[in-house]
Amino acid sequence: MFDIQNIRAQFPILTQTVNGKPLVYLDNGATSQKPISVLNAWQKYYTEINANVHRGIHTLSQLATEEMEISRKKVQNFINAKNDFEVIFTKGTTEGLNLIAYAMTDLIKENDEIIISYLEHHSNIVPWQLLCERTGAKLKVIPMDVNGVLQLDFLEKNLSEKTKLVSFNQVSNALGVINPIEKIIEITRKNSAALIVVDGAQSVPHFKIDVQQMDCDFFVFSGHKMYAPMGTGILYGKEEILRKIQPFHGGGEMIATCSFEKTTYADLPFKFEAGTPNVGGNIALGAAIDFMANIGHENIQTHENALLEYAQKKLLEIEGLKIYGENAKRTGVVSFNLEGIGIASDVGMILDKLGIAVRTGHHCTQPIMEFFNIAGTVRASFAVYNTFDEIDILAEGVRKAQKMLS
Repeated sequence: MFDIQNIRAQFPILTQTVNGKPLVYLDNGATSQKPISVLNAWQKYYTEINANVHRGIHTLSQLATEEMEISRKKVQNFINAKNDFEVIFTKGTTEGLNLIAYAMTDLIKENDEIIISYLEHHSNIVPWQLLCERTGAKLKVIPMDVNGVLQLDFLEKNLSEKTKLVSFNQVSNALGVINPIEKIIEITRKNSAALIVVDGAQSVPHFKIDVQQMDCDFFVFSGHKMYAPMGTGILYGKEEILRKIQPFHGGGEMIATCSFEKTTYADLPFKFEAGTPNVGGNIALGAAIDFMANIGHENIQTHENALLEYAQKKLLEIEGLKIYGENAKRTGVVSFNLEGIGIASDVGMILDKLGIAVRTGHHCTQPIMEFFNIAGTVRASFAVYNTFDEIDILAEGVRKAQKMLS
């Protein structure tokens, strides 16, 4: 049974008031709130275990190591990776993408090509630009149409033996558009030997992931958008590729042997996990996976899709409101503006006075904003604990903002 009140009761922060109004938290695309089970897992580590991992023979170190490796196994099952050592703990999606881009330096040469899409977050643009600057490679961009739908004929025409990497998100953080990753991967595999990187930051909170069925080479995501603490994330990579590429960070934990003459690297996954990890956060990430599993992926997706449909219906009843990507297949996000109101942040500030938390601005996707010739949007993004009543409150708040700003 899907019990929304029981789910909401697990999130203490949702009971508070903001500016004298009950909190309506609709900024989940930026970060989700954390359930009691996740907070307890994090606290238990620091109050009962708190020791470094993989380095000590004493009991607390052994316990910490065991708990973090259990969490790695949970992530493996969560994304259906073939091996647990293909799961690398990171600080988040951005670090995962930068790790790949840095590690690819020796595999990319001048005039090679990297393809990304128009729908990318800056974290899936800038690392590849930096890689191109280091190597002389060229960056190509899959265009989109007015609905935010990628034009895949461009991909098919531009793939060649020069294409070394194709990187794209599964879900757009700015528009909520669900990209046809199966088709993108099929086209890429048919026309090139390029490595495929999938940014799953905005997809893992909403639906089930299967990296083996997907057949991507890398998959990256953040914990804090899926009910886990900030500073947690995952890089999945196929074993044969992880063994080939160079590590991103050097230091403790990632070495097999170290001398002033030469260092050899540890086996996977530790080759890419230099230094003391976020042990408490990584353990709590496993608790977040348990929380989602207890609700069920199908239940989460069904509820959030219903929220999206209802939100779009209610908001489009407001005269002069435009939703970006309205006619595309989407999840979790409604991104909109009001006609005649040029600054989205003005709407956001009024909504905040009403206790409604939304995101405004360019959402780290300035190319998308330039495509639509706007400075930014108001973005309401949903999680499993949001309700239809909250959407009614949002719609009424937008009407008030429109009246005040017109």
